[in-house]
Amino acid sequence: MSQSENVVAMADSLQSLGGEVRQLRKARGLTLKALSRQAGISLSHLSAIERGASKPSVDVLGCIAGGLDVTPDWFFARRPGAGPMERAHVVRSQNRRNLNTLYGQGLAELGYDDSLLSSSIGGQFYMGLAVYAPYAERPAAALHEHEGEEHGIVLEGELEMRIGDETVTLRAGDSYSFDARISHHARNRTDQVCRLVWAVSPVVIPKSVEAEAPLAEGTRK
Repeated sequence: MSQSENVVAMADSLQSLGGEVRQLRKARGLTLKALSRQAGISLSHLSAIERGASKPSVDVLGCIAGGLDVTPDWFFARRPGAGPMERAHVVRSQNRRNLNTLYGQGLAELGYDDSLLSSSIGGQFYMGLAVYAPYAERPAAALHEHEGEEHGIVLEGELEMRIGDETVTLRAGDSYSFDARISHHARNRTDQVCRLVWAVSPVVIPKSVEAEAPLAEGTRK
């Protein structure tokens, strides 16, 4: 991205900062009051920031980010484009946000790298790209379940998926959908990279991936 494109993207992000804060707060399952307490800022100030009526200082934004367990960079999505619709809704491959930062767990802990394909986490579901390295597996290989739905399609490689009492092998082009209340788990047992596009509803991303909620290996796969 050129310097001028980055300036435009950052300016647009500043305008939508409040919306980004609100989306993540709701995904974390926090009320305004709860985040206000965790961030150590007043309820009225936080509300004004979310409504776009107040621009937070660097220190205040850092406190909000800390309360939501992310770095301030999360709120500044890089989405340059020719028009407002493109900048708001299109995510170029080089500008995807890293979901592992939201989970608070990296490749060694989750068994794969995850990135956000959706332009926001403010809708009824969100979509991402999981990349499993050869023989990648989440160390704690327990089955998981949560409210909502899971959908996915394997773009490359193979993924071994446990759904309920059955174990199936998914290969490139294979897809799935199921009620996420069914116990599930996935891993890559081959010497090739596996890439999986997934979609999960509802959008619930608690601070800890160990919680029973729809995110990454702990819920989706």
